[in-house]
Amino acid sequence: MNISGNQTAIMMKRKLDAGFAKKGILTGLFSGCTWGANNVILGLALGLVPVMGEDAALYAVPLAAACLNDTLAGLWLLIYNCGGGRFQEIIRSLKTVPGLMVCVAALMGGPVANSGYLLGISMAGPAYALTITALYPLVGALLSRIFLKQEILPRVWAGMLLSVIGAIVISYVPPEGENSANFYLGLLFSSLAAFGWGAEAVLAVFGMSMIDPKIAINIRELTSGLVMALFVLPIVGGWAVISQVVVLPATIGTFAIAALAAGVSYLAWYTANSKCGVAKGMALNGTYVMWGVIFSAVFLSQPVTQNLAIGSGLVLVGATLVAINPKEFFSKGEA
Repeated sequence: MNISGNQTAIMMKRKLDAGFAKKGILTGLFSGCTWGANNVILGLALGLVPVMGEDAALYAVPLAAACLNDTLAGLWLLIYNCGGGRFQEIIRSLKTVPGLMVCVAALMGGPVANSGYLLGISMAGPAYALTITALYPLVGALLSRIFLKQEILPRVWAGMLLSVIGAIVISYVPPEGENSANFYLGLLFSSLAAFGWGAEAVLAVFGMSMIDPKIAINIRELTSGLVMALFVLPIVGGWAVISQVVVLPATIGTFAIAALAAGVSYLAWYTANSKCGVAKGMALNGTYVMWGVIFSAVFLSQPVTQNLAIGSGLVLVGATLVAINPKEFFSKGEA
């Protein structure tokens, strides 16, 4: 009876674990979809910002948009957490080492990555920026190898190679009529975003070991928005952009909707990381490159060139190989 009872308990535990991981996978896919939507809505919002000169369009507008995106997302999440009675937990978490680590992760994922992401969108176009930034699982794997001493398997090296080839295919021929210098600079900024998000994923793992993902992502978004507002925007003249945006209901409303999508996406991503692991969470969130290209083509009339289609596919396959072992992922009972 004891042996039978133990076997039943083990089977029930396995079913619970499988169900927990499956929820994490669905949550990770949802995070990718909503981040792709965020990209499209941000593109629309950027199009509603008043013309303020070439220099402002290249730097001030994208960085102001990044600040608005994180700040408004943080406020949406703050409303969510306060409604759930978690405000005091946010304050307590900020006084702990894991909470401070989440703040550091926020700096990498916010001022560094989001700035590069928005500058990449502005200079290279949404679909190109999306595809290059999809390299962040590759960066996360490399940083895990360096700082966490995790072994890089042959399939991971293969994924890295595919991702690099995909990035080269994407950037080989710029779109006609574009400023070549700005185009390649946009790709560089997009690469910076990939580094920032990869570093954020590694740093946030430590923080989330002791902090609820709902709290961690709220700290991340508010920290990022605050640092952008205080230290980045004054340098590039971003406050002049924000002063123009906040008095235009349609524009600030579009930014608020984009920020809601961003907040939901980040909350889903951090939750997926805690349910099915960071590697799978990164790969599933990385499907935003697919959603973003689709949404950009449908809603922003972004042309899907042959290079973009092939490169996107290579980057997506490579990023997936970096994060997921196909044999384990598709084996019976594996979530």
